[in-house]
Amino acid sequence: MQLRTGVGVVELTVLHGQDRGDQHWGCPIRERWGLRAHQELSPWLEEKLAFTATATNSYEEAAAVAAKWGSGVEASTIHALIQRLGQEAEEKTRQRLETVPELLWPQRKASELAVFQLDGWLVRQRGPGWGKKKTKKKRVDWHELRMGVFYLIEQASEVNGRGILHEKVVVSWQGETLELGRRLHWEALRRGFAAAKWVVVVADGAEWIWNVKADRWADATEILDFYHASEHLWALGRALYDEERAKAWVELRLHRLRHGKEEQVLEEIAALKVQKGERGEVVRKNKVYFAGQAERMHYQKFARRGWPIGSGAVESSCRQKQCRFKRCGQFWTEAGLRHLGAVIEARHNGHWHELSFAT
Repeated sequence: MQLRTGVGVVELTVLHGQDRGDQHWGCPIRERWGLRAHQELSPWLEEKLAFTATATNSYEEAAAVAAKWGSGVEASTIHALIQRLGQEAEEKTRQRLETVPELLWPQRKASELAVFQLDGWLVRQRGPGWGKKKTKKKRVDWHELRMGVFYLIEQASEVNGRGILHEKVVVSWQGETLELGRRLHWEALRRGFAAAKWVVVVADGAEWIWNVKADRWADATEILDFYHASEHLWALGRALYDEERAKAWVELRLHRLRHGKEEQVLEEIAALKVQKGERGEVVRKNKVYFAGQAERMHYQKFARRGWPIGSGAVESSCRQKQCRFKRCGQFWTEAGLRHLGAVIEARHNGHWHELSFAT
């Protein structure tokens, strides 16, 4: 029997055959060590390879790192390992969601504020026409991967002028949006969300996000990310004026928006006349946008309470995921995307120990 380990290939001479007790056929040493039939990687090497695959940018890169240890493992072997573990991790998550979460730190003092942030980004996937020489179907499809972040306000600080979250949970899901809320809610309960005095949801204004909020955290305060509000103001300014006049118009209203005069800004926007043409359409759409976000823009009040007015935590998490899943030449299958994502989340969210590397 050959077993690939972290120190190279180990060759063993072992017994195999039929057990005299229950008459099953097998290999006693494999059973003793918890190895699957035909398993060629040692449990320790499997875990090391899986961890490396979640910390590098491709299966090829993970294989190159493994080669530096002296373990000549192919990228295809690491890919197959992640598919097995990812399927297991997803099944463990489904089972977990049917249980009541236990607090990770029951002795922790109740938080002043629990923060949820949600966002999404497009990932490139293989379409129904993938691999076909002639087809009318799409070879490549873009699908949205939605993500959610949860943290307690006490876990946020600033180091050298840079915001730091000392602890957070990140959950992603591609499918029914309410399922993302369900998964994020479970992880948040595990970290003390239920005891928090206040709850906020910070987001970019997408309707699906507020639907998730209504389903899971109905009493939470909604906050429109200030940067997205500024983007829409800039779109308005450029539709109304040339660049120089737009700059003056936008900066004045951004200042008012940030310092407690949001009602004045919203009244000015509501009073704008809509002209015909493309620019008029931009004005019309943004008037509708701001009218729908009015109660989420009390930035001075939020900031004075120490609440976040930006969704940088989830933006950063989206960017980190994109650096892994949106690289040149990557076209994902639905299963491949989900399985790797499940293993990454198992590591980040404290469920790594649930994966079976030896059974």
